Amino acid sequence: MNLRDLQYLVALADVRHFGRAAERCHVSQPTLSAQLRKLEDYLRVPLIERRPRQVALTAAGEAIVARARRMLQDAEDIRELARASADPLAGRLKIGLIPTLGPYLLPQVAPRMQQRLPRLQLMLHEYQTRPLVARIAGGELDLGLLALPVDTGPLATRELFREPFMVAMPERHRLAQRRRLTLADLRGEKLLLLEDGHCLREHALEVCRSAGTEEQDFRATSLETLRQMVAAGLGLTLLPQLAASGPFGATPGLVIRPFAPPAPYRVIGAAWRRSTTRAAAIAAVCDAVPVLRLR
Repeated sequence: MNLRDLQYLVALADVRHFGRAAERCHVSQPTLSAQLRKLEDYLRVPLIERRPRQVALTAAGEAIVARARRMLQDAEDIRELARASADPLAGRLKIGLIPTLGPYLLPQVAPRMQQRLPRLQLMLHEYQTRPLVARIAGGELDLGLLALPVDTGPLATRELFREPFMVAMPERHRLAQRRRLTLADLRGEKLLLLEDGHCLREHALEVCRSAGTEEQDFRATSLETLRQMVAAGLGLTLLPQLAASGPFGATPGLVIRPFAPPAPYRVIGAAWRRSTTRAAAIAAVCDAVPVLRLR
């Protein structure tokens, strides 16, 4: 038994298909299949149920995969520890961002990170909050940038900045002539919100309850869908300031107005495993984010 065999088994558990697992591991399907047979022979227990057009794991296979994931992560941590000892600010850093943050934050901070951390290769991924936290805890990601507070379990967290909400409305709306709004101005209005799974939805619902607004039946899959629906005159919505500034706010038919102080906001923070070997790189990336000056 070796780490490569365990890597094959975990890949098969993830995709449930021999061909796709072989592609993920960059080997031929016969090679992967033969190695897994040898692993079963070595362990003297069947790990895989080979059915026509379907792959399943036995109970023993499922239990071994869970251990194998931890072993593979430990092996990767050892490699990263060695690399980090030689140069803490070099190598790959796998970062996950929530969809309501990534497209709007990265264009502003990526050039600064490239300048400050030229030897650090950032691998960027986008997930909703719950799977993002799970992937950090499971070792698939080193760092997550997300909205706080959220149940991160044993992960360490750090607040980076506070992002005010702004109101997006059709250009002919009664509030479009106002320079700033209050929560009281929204009373009786109907707000368009994101679908379940987005943490921004929960933050917007809190504002709805405070303002006395109602939620529209329509639920959008992205901020860009919300933006277009508002421009079409179907209601109002709340946008984080990064998603409402610069070119993102220049949507035909759309007017965006800030709240008068104290404006509602969300907290953007970072989350990572306390046991990580990339603490120095994570701290450097986090230090590069708060340079934003939100208006």
